Amino acid sequence: MKKNRMNTALACGMLGCLCYGGGDWLMMYGNPTYHGTLSWLTEGVAAMPQWRFDLAMVLAFPGILLYGIALFAVQGFITGERQRKVYHYLNAFGLTPWIALHLFYIMILTLFAWLNRNGFAGDAAAICEGLYTPLAWLVPVSEALMLPVFVYWFGLQISGKTAFPRWMAFTNVLIIYGVLKGVSLLMPASAFRLGFTNGLMSESMIVWFAILLIGMKKTARSF
Repeated sequence: MKKNRMNTALACGMLGCLCYGGGDWLMMYGNPTYHGTLSWLTEGVAAMPQWRFDLAMVLAFPGILLYGIALFAVQGFITGERQRKVYHYLNAFGLTPWIALHLFYIMILTLFAWLNRNGFAGDAAAICEGLYTPLAWLVPVSEALMLPVFVYWFGLQISGKTAFPRWMAFTNVLIIYGVLKGVSLLMPASAFRLGFTNGLMSESMIVWFAILLIGMKKTARSF
């Protein structure tokens, strides 16, 4: 029964990746040409209909709930009670900024598209850059909250404090992210690259959840 519940939880996480990742692609997939200092304020974004931003935001809500189900379930693989509690609280803190960061970008992208559609195209980039710059600190602060749980998970795995063999520490979501980021740098500028790059975290997470599912069946000790 416990393994069945874990299967369901990890499957929820993968579905959450599709929700969040789908939103990431919706809000960026388009003509990659840009004219300001922010490479994500593109001609494709300028021409986007509002429904794409609305749907990207709507998808974030079930996405974060499904992420949470999986990420909290992962603590069941940790063998020590104290370590399980540390992971639990790091995960709670780490989930906090996901929607905030998503909303931050969508609001700026929505404004950029609206300005371009309503006769302010010449000032759109400057206005949105002016909005982004004083609030750019939100990005590193959010990442500082989001990443420690995955670093801690790596430490637990490499030290043998999970149900998985130590070598599986190198399937950590941050390592997967680094590999996919390297792949994205090899891609030519295109709408696909924009969508792929914007959705990197969700794409990394879905691979990680899939690895956990397979690892649970193949290599995990009882938990």
